[in-house]
Amino acid sequence: MNALVKSNSYLFLIIILLLSSKAAAQNLYLEVIGETDSISSILKNYSNVKKHTDAIALTQTLNNLQASLYKDGYINHRILRKTKTNDSTWTYHFKLNTRFKHITIHHKSHTLPIKLLQQFTKTIGESNFTIPFQNTETTLEALQLDIANNGFPFATLNLENISTKSADTLQADLKISHTDTPRKLDAIVIKGYTNFPKSYLKRYLKIKPANHFNIKTIKKKLEGLNTIRFARQIKDPEVLFSPDSTSLYIYLEKTPSNSFDGYLGFSTNETNNKLEFNGYVKLDLHNNFNFGESFNLNYKSTESEQKNFDITLNLPYLFSTPLGTELQLNILKQDSTFTTVKQSAKLFYQIDTKSRIFLGLENYSSNSLLDTPVFSTTDDYKSNFYTSKYTFENRNPTDKLFPIQTYASLEGGIGQRTRDNRSENQTKINLKAFHTIDFNRQNSFYIQASGALLNTNKPLENELYRFGGIQSMRGFAEESLLATAFITINTEYRYRLSNTIYAHSIIDYATLDNTVTNQKNNLYGFGIGFGLLTRAGLLKLNYANGKTESQKFQFSNSNIHLSLSSYF
Repeated sequence: MNALVKSNSYLFLIIILLLSSKAAAQNLYLEVIGETDSISSILKNYSNVKKHTDAIALTQTLNNLQASLYKDGYINHRILRKTKTNDSTWTYHFKLNTRFKHITIHHKSHTLPIKLLQQFTKTIGESNFTIPFQNTETTLEALQLDIANNGFPFATLNLENISTKSADTLQADLKISHTDTPRKLDAIVIKGYTNFPKSYLKRYLKIKPANHFNIKTIKKKLEGLNTIRFARQIKDPEVLFSPDSTSLYIYLEKTPSNSFDGYLGFSTNETNNKLEFNGYVKLDLHNNFNFGESFNLNYKSTESEQKNFDITLNLPYLFSTPLGTELQLNILKQDSTFTTVKQSAKLFYQIDTKSRIFLGLENYSSNSLLDTPVFSTTDDYKSNFYTSKYTFENRNPTDKLFPIQTYASLEGGIGQRTRDNRSENQTKINLKAFHTIDFNRQNSFYIQASGALLNTNKPLENELYRFGGIQSMRGFAEESLLATAFITINTEYRYRLSNTIYAHSIIDYATLDNTVTNQKNNLYGFGIGFGLLTRAGLLKLNYANGKTESQKFQFSNSNIHLSLSSYF
């Protein structure tokens, strides 16, 4: 008997639990209707959610509906009554009353920027403006942000004395509350990389103490750190407000920015069919003295017994001024034929974080190494140029394979060449630009255009432009092509196999004009390559075949280029 009672008790408990869970899971329904059918139709545009899981969700829907009515100008709407139709349905009866479509806001004429108001309305008076009522919130938010950006971050805006102006228009007074004096940036504190060059804050990022405090502008300016090789942000900036000062805290860390780049190339000599080697070494040192300076050394040796030694020193923001200087020394030696020394000094101004302009002087001095020159087109000369240059560089520091998205450099110069005590006017132009078009994470297209022009009377062979090789015209030996004017176009279709490996095509084109030898030619380069990001750096291998328009394709004209770029 006891067992039967115990069994019935368990059964009763199970039934109670089932009924309770069913009741708890019961949905609630909301119906919203107006005094008339037309009002009910209007209300349907504001809420079509009828089914709710609990009373809290139903109340939230009702609150959202009323907030939307207020925003659209139904500020006098009322809930006439609510009725419970059944155990799960609530019906709310609304009266909308008059809808106000506009609001006229009165203000002190000297406090608000007219240009900002013109973004929201054309109805602007000396001390008032009228806007659609729906735009009231967004307009006040924009005005508050503008006031905050002018040194009043804690300013508040309120509408007071709200009254009816006409049948569909309200009016109100705008009250702005803030301190009497605007806040200014009093101090900038660098955390992490404490030796970050202070001139970069003032001149490069253009963040200066004593400016009106504007956190939005400061964050935008700090995005310029993405274009600096030697530092990066590790967290968002923070601001410390005290009663009498405002301090900005910037969190940075120093990043590896020195690089070593070198390559080894080999090809078959067309005369003796022997394998020949050539290559170069490039060393870039950046910010080792925490000044933002850079030092570049480039040594190149080609299979045509040409040696090229180049050093460049870049010193930004001399004596905390907006001006920097760039000094260059280049020595070119062509076997035992001649040497040419180039010296250059330029002043530059950083326009913004991506652009620079240069003005400078260049001096060339070339000497024949033979008592009796073999080539009548090779002779001693000296030349001087006044130059100007513009550069643009857009970096993507998060991409280790392709850190530079866009680059452009245009340089021009006018000068004179002195030869055999005779002076001749000369002009020259140099161009280099490239851009990567990203289709998606894996596929991209790279295109580079470069060229140069030397406009002079009777040019000499030892002042011609030299190009060709892995960085200009692939499939040809390094600097084996001579010209007084040339244009090259290099293209690559790139496919990322992973974050550290990519493969690409090689399709290059060049046209050259050599007025010394009266030679004009079109050149083509085709091939494939790949890049591999290793612990030692970025390893590149290119296989390319070069030909002129009159040549047939031959495997013997192929060149293999191997390079390694390492950062430390």
